[in-house]
Amino acid sequence: MTAPASSDVIIIGGGIMGCSAAFFLRRRGLSVTLLESDLVGRQASGTNFGNVRRQGRPLYQLALANRAIAIWREIGMLLDCDVEYRQLGHMRVCYRTRPELAAAMEQYASDARHSDLDLEILSGNTLRARFPFLGKEVLAASFSPFCGHANPRLVSPAFARAAQRLGAVVHERCAVAETSKAGDDFLVVAADARQFRAPVLLISAGAWGDRFASAFGEPLPLSSRGPNMCVTEPLPYVLRPSIGVVTPNTEESVYIRQVERGNLVMGGSFYNPSYPDRFRVDVRPENSLSLWRQIQRLIPAVSRVGIIRTWSGIEGYLPDSAPVMGPSRTTSGLYYAFGFAGAGFQLGPGVGDAMAELIATGRTNIDLTPYRADRFGAA
Repeated sequence: MTAPASSDVIIIGGGIMGCSAAFFLRRRGLSVTLLESDLVGRQASGTNFGNVRRQGRPLYQLALANRAIAIWREIGMLLDCDVEYRQLGHMRVCYRTRPELAAAMEQYASDARHSDLDLEILSGNTLRARFPFLGKEVLAASFSPFCGHANPRLVSPAFARAAQRLGAVVHERCAVAETSKAGDDFLVVAADARQFRAPVLLISAGAWGDRFASAFGEPLPLSSRGPNMCVTEPLPYVLRPSIGVVTPNTEESVYIRQVERGNLVMGGSFYNPSYPDRFRVDVRPENSLSLWRQIQRLIPAVSRVGIIRTWSGIEGYLPDSAPVMGPSRTTSGLYYAFGFAGAGFQLGPGVGDAMAELIATGRTNIDLTPYRADRFGAA
């Protein structure tokens, strides 16, 4: 029998978390083997909206978001690849039917200022003058000029290629069948019988992460959802910031951005049913129609535009919408970074860097307390 391939760290999951962690681990001098069941960036990391936003996150998460945004601003040079990151701003709006949300946005802006996030609150004539395309139902907005958006289909593969140039080994189409601790090392067996060994194992497997955590005595209440996504035919390029609606109503919660080629990318409203066991999401036409109605409410001028494609992906959610991130509470050398509840794209490079720092040095300046795996009493 062939001896297991050895490295300092094995990463299971080739999304933005796993690929960026591989890159930053190699920059810190650790050997890395990354295992991806499909192609890198094929799941949620490559099918999401592409929002690179900090606002709207819990205040405790802003330190991680700030760490990530510093990497985003250098990402083209860092990866030697244009991932279409554009720092064109991000805006959240609320409707007149929910005036209490305008006050909440003002309070959030005041609180977030202490975490180096400066937001501009807009309403009335000022809002209309700057963003005349917004629908009449929009009451107020919170604008973050130093955020933006990127192309999610490009980012994870770019991190993987950059990690490979530094010496990381990436195995695509390498589904993991079994994980175990063998002495001081983890032994990972692929479905095709290939074996891998390392003293450190990082689980960044998205909506499938709970399966690996359960194998080490940490079952987690992870569920999955399929976001609703559409893209239109190209239009004149006028919409610079990405825009989202703040609302507790799932149907109303939509978001939109425009790429330089002119296409409008939009998402939100009702979720599609997802089936992680089959790696499948059923994109329901009625959900796409709901999204389209809500986008017209936000920006009425798009009503005559043609939609050319719809899609979805599989995202992992925990009950409190916070991820599991940091060391296992049951098994030394085991680390987690998954369950980002559809809001992990912007955080991804910061997560990868923080996890690499934690694994390489035993510490990180990011407070990981809110992300503990045992916060659900599972350990």
